[in-house]
Amino acid sequence: MSNNPTSNFQDVPWKHRFFSSMIGFAVNFSRRSDGTINRYIMNLFDFKAPPSQQLFDGVKTSDTVVDATRNLYFRLFLPSLNQDDDVPVIVYFHGGGFAYLSASSIPCDDFCRRLCKKTGAVIISVNYRLAPHKYPSQYDDGFDVLKFIDDKANTKNLPFNVNLKQRFIAGNSAGGNLAHHMAVKACEYGLRNVKLIGLIAIQPFFGGEERTESETRIVDAPIISVKGTDWLWKAFLPEGSDRNHPACNVFGPKSVHDISRLKFLATMVVVGGFDPMHDWQIRYYKGLKKCGKEACLIKYPHAFHTFYGVPELKETCLLMEAVKGFIERLINLNKEGCS
Repeated sequence: MSNNPTSNFQDVPWKHRFFSSMIGFAVNFSRRSDGTINRYIMNLFDFKAPPSQQLFDGVKTSDTVVDATRNLYFRLFLPSLNQDDDVPVIVYFHGGGFAYLSASSIPCDDFCRRLCKKTGAVIISVNYRLAPHKYPSQYDDGFDVLKFIDDKANTKNLPFNVNLKQRFIAGNSAGGNLAHHMAVKACEYGLRNVKLIGLIAIQPFFGGEERTESETRIVDAPIISVKGTDWLWKAFLPEGSDRNHPACNVFGPKSVHDISRLKFLATMVVVGGFDPMHDWQIRYYKGLKKCGKEACLIKYPHAFHTFYGVPELKETCLLMEAVKGFIERLINLNKEGCS
């Protein structure tokens, strides 16, 4: 283990460590051997944040129902705006291994609120179905929200100066996986009013049958373990599938999408050096480049998985600056291309 980078988890304030340990206990204790989850136990620890129409730390929130039968909704985060602002939009997918958390979970709500305030963008955080719902339920939910937003009649709650031609898609962990697949579907489908110009994949949740070097080396990482990711893939993927399923291993031997033929989005890939999935995330970045797509790689050598949930960490501040810079750069390029 001497080759491991030093994790910045040691710099996490005690309250976040305590919260992480409680969530970790709930996650481990709620898992059943058959791939289902004891939701009663998990909900005892998954605290929710209600929407707030009053400005809180410069941001308002509200929930919009897309399909009540599957609890499909999105939480809208609105920053303080000047009337002359030309406001971008980020469609965001939360993490949790396709099995945990929601758009209203406090860690997800808090991160989106901070991202909204930092970037000045409107955030649309999607609440999708979780395990035991398997693939492609989560992908269907995500794209149904994109189509819902594409209908201008459903955007009445957005500020008048929101620019639907400056829309980004983003996600962390499993949400990063979802964001990639939503970008592929959007390229193939062709949205009418929404123009996606960028993809932000923060420590995206990818994998495969092969054990990578980072998976075998980083066995004592906080938050997530290889054993845990194996369970999550089993709970998410269709019965009889292995981890080379294209939902998991997007550039693997069973890949069904040739994105080299698509007008794919410029992509920002964020990786942490103390994340067991580090090597799969690097492979994702290299796969994009091999297909001739614009991609940038942001590395934080000491960062553990979900480090961005701790605002006190310097890497979190750097990430927020990087996301803001990525958005501003693509918006400027898009304006130049339209002039």
